[in-house]
Amino acid sequence: MKTTIYNNEDGASSTSQSKQEEKGMQKNNKSEIAFAELERGVHAALETYSNVHRGSGHNSMISSNLYDQAREITLGYMGLDENKYIVVFCSSKRTNNLKSQLKPGTYQCLTSQEIGIPLGITAVAIEKKALPKGTPSECGGGTARLVAAGWVIWNNGPDKFEAGTPAIVNVIAFGKSLILLKQYGKDIFKKLPNTDHDVKELLYKDELEKYSGAELIKQLRQTLIGRGFIVPTMEGKKQFVNLDNSASTPTFTPIWNAFRHAIRLPEQRKQDLVQEVKTICSEILGAPLDTYDIIFTKNTTESINLVSESLANEPEKDIEPTVLISLLEHSSNDLPWRMTSKMSLIRLGIDTDGFIDLAELETNLREHNQEHKHGKKRIKIVAISGASNVLGICNDIDKISSITHKYGAKLLVDGAQVVAHRKVEMEKDGIDYLAFSAHKVYAPFGTGVLVVKKGLLNYNLHEIKQFESSGEENIGGIASLGKALVLLRRIGMDVIHEEEQALTKRVLKGLADIPSLRVFGMKDLDSPKFDQKIGVIVFETREILHNKLAKEMFHKGGIGVRYGCHCSHLLIKHLLKTHPVLEQVQRAVLTVSPKTQLPGVIRVSLGIENTEEDIDTLIEVLNKLTNQSKGKVSSEQKKSITQAESDFQKQLDEFSKTAIQRVYA
Repeated sequence: MKTTIYNNEDGASSTSQSKQEEKGMQKNNKSEIAFAELERGVHAALETYSNVHRGSGHNSMISSNLYDQAREITLGYMGLDENKYIVVFCSSKRTNNLKSQLKPGTYQCLTSQEIGIPLGITAVAIEKKALPKGTPSECGGGTARLVAAGWVIWNNGPDKFEAGTPAIVNVIAFGKSLILLKQYGKDIFKKLPNTDHDVKELLYKDELEKYSGAELIKQLRQTLIGRGFIVPTMEGKKQFVNLDNSASTPTFTPIWNAFRHAIRLPEQRKQDLVQEVKTICSEILGAPLDTYDIIFTKNTTESINLVSESLANEPEKDIEPTVLISLLEHSSNDLPWRMTSKMSLIRLGIDTDGFIDLAELETNLREHNQEHKHGKKRIKIVAISGASNVLGICNDIDKISSITHKYGAKLLVDGAQVVAHRKVEMEKDGIDYLAFSAHKVYAPFGTGVLVVKKGLLNYNLHEIKQFESSGEENIGGIASLGKALVLLRRIGMDVIHEEEQALTKRVLKGLADIPSLRVFGMKDLDSPKFDQKIGVIVFETREILHNKLAKEMFHKGGIGVRYGCHCSHLLIKHLLKTHPVLEQVQRAVLTVSPKTQLPGVIRVSLGIENTEEDIDTLIEVLNKLTNQSKGKVSSEQKKSITQAESDFQKQLDEFSKTAIQRVYA
């Protein structure tokens, strides 16, 4: 039988065109299969998501291992020896800063754009012997091992160059993508077709849109990714309890959906999405777009570094620019000012609850900016946390703003701990700069935000465009932030505050009944200022070191918390009344033995996923552990305990290995 071939106008036969279409479909199918596997792996990582390295609990253990393994996967993909190289994960902006400190030929880069997935990640593989010494190009949380008022001991390895919380989930997705490139081919994601979505539908529509207020919180909890996760403990299997929301928050299915749909949008839709999320931020934060610019960054730390670098760029011939902060501040609102911009710092003290003295604030501003009692020093910026990541108190920003502007200074608010908990009104309260991170707002996909009054950043147009481009590479992170803020608005910040206050009081009441516990900060439930506290509580025990107690809460109770200095070293030393001589001893010890455990406190921090049952579990476990510590233990019992801990560690290792395989296998 003769086959008739009809030619198309371009000379290609319909048969060959059909074959090309079929081949294209097969390629698309492979791309779709690879992308579906990427989604599955990332979803598995979200089930056990937590901040890395500086926490306790099953989730922190697994996320830390997944993150570290992403470094190994990256080096393997690049064909580099892990004994000679380390990997630092950066944004585009941070990559340029880091490369400026490196010699040509000592590093190689691989970006998420190159592999076809817009994650906003650049992997910089650096020869270990070429790592820059001294102060990193960007400073903040995680870069320092120990901080004092006049000196810093920097971390070793990649942590020193990954300021603030890294884009953990995006990095894991990056590692998973490299595995899939090896399996399906290096162009597999570049062949992935775009999928168009209406931006407003992506951000505003979901299965829960008929709910609001407390009922929406209830329904949203049912969509928590990792909800009901069962973990091994030394006392059998238990449901994991996450009480580490100040470090990072988990996420929910509607927010995850926004992320995964956004990364496949066509280019024009991505630009529409960026503008719509800026509108959402503007509305929710009370920052009109005709008055404020909104820049997407990597995290809070990168945002504050941008302001610090801008201040350093300002030509000041006749004055010495000075920054006023408080003892409450996180390293990300301390180190950038004294290391990046080299500004003189003034620190305000705090009372026993954690509030700054407004009279002291005004005295400092008046003496520096009006009476000129301190030579050429002029306070240019007052940089204050919106909520303390240790004591959980919220200072009176409107009053601070009024005093600050009275003396010609600008106000920066570190909003990392406040945006998910209390209503922010930037224009009303006179906030000039606001920095915060999406990963503390239930969108842990590597986006930060800087909201700044127009005209305050001292950069040229080209530099501004570079910063904007760097942040906007992570389109999924921006979409997930927008979706998270929309959900918080639908719940209502007043409802969130009311629910959180009730749980906070439940925690404090329970802790007050445990004699050996010492709680820091506000404890008086009847205080007229209790309304200014969010769900962050820190404590210590006389009998058990903070790191050991956190470990036992993890091993025996299935509870994840955070322990140590919480990147607020000066505040923790103030609370623990660390003598200056002891501080110098710590400095000497850490110089010789960097892994030495320092004094610290345990932090419990609440999120909208937490319930009364979580609090009751916490109090029950703490009662049990503190009571056990009082009894005498025989040598035989010690041997038995040691063996049990050894056996359980093997069980934990296997549990972690299985969880990692679910993501990367």
